[in-house]
Order: sequence, then C-alpha cells, then structure tokens
Amino acid sequence: MTAHRSSLRQRHPTLWIVPATLGLTTLLFITALALPLMHTSQQLLWKRWESSYSAWRGVLELWQQGDQVLAVVLLVFCIIFPMVKLIALARIWFVAMPDAERKTLLHWLEVLGRWSMLDVFVVAILIVLVKLGPLTQVEPRAGVYVFAGAILLSMVLTMAIDRLARR
Repeated sequence: MTAHRSSLRQRHPTLWIVPATLGLTTLLFITALALPLMHTSQQLLWKRWESSYSAWRGVLELWQQGDQVLAVVLLVFCIIFPMVKLIALARIWFVAMPDAERKTLLHWLEVLGRWSMLDVFVVAILIVLVKLGPLTQVEPRAGVYVFAGAILLSMVLTMAIDRLARR
C-alpha cells in the first residue's frame, strides 16, 4: 500500500493567501537583511563617530572583533534559520509528499520554532548595546521593524500551514 502523495496547494487550490503570504514574508526577510537595523553615534571628547548596522554587517563586525561565537549565533538564528524555515514552508505547501513526511517536517519546524529567532535577535542587540558603552546613542532603523514583521508573519504562516495540514 503506497502513501497518498499530494501538496497542500493541491488540497487547497483556492487558498491564494498562503503562497502570497509566503512570498511577502520572503520579501520582507530579504529586505530586512539589507536595511539598517540600528544607527549608532558615539561622542568622545570633540570627535563623533556614526554608523549603521544591518544584520549581515553585525555578524561581520562581531566576527572581526573576535566574538566568533556571538557572530555564529547571530548568523544561525537571524539569517540561516529563517531562510531554512521559509524554504521548508514552501516545500510543505508546493511539493507533493506523503502525509507522514509533511507531519515530520511540520514537527521539526515546531521544535525549532521554540528557539525563536526574535528573542535571540533582541539578546544580540542588547549585547551590542552593552559593548558600546554609555557614551553611545543607538536608534532603531527600519530594518528592525521589517525584520520583526517578517518573523511575525512567518510564525502566523507556520500556524496556518500546520492547521491546513492537519485537516
């Protein structure tokens, strides 16, 4: 007896909102990686330094400053994991697979989702703020809001796809 193979798209062909949300989430995530997350300005006596940091630049800066562990944590939880999650969601929606395989993939997304990238992201920003010291001003930029939007949208999308798969 062979397992029934179908995609969720085939089971729910009128739900255009799911692939549209997947596309929007992917676009927001890619945009967030390119946008600055924060702008820093530092005043030391008469000299002032200013710079903006994106997620990718933050990873590179931490690596170059010798904080390889923090750089890898930021890379994995803020860049690699969200990409893998979006790819897995697209696979679950578009690719025909047995129900057991889909269930396993959704289970792993749920398990990994508990290691929310949002709280790791906040911790990483706090670490950077602590390292900068009291003479530094930090202002959030558009990237923080776009990144948070992408994360929240991916969480909602994961819940919706999970519910559709359980039907």
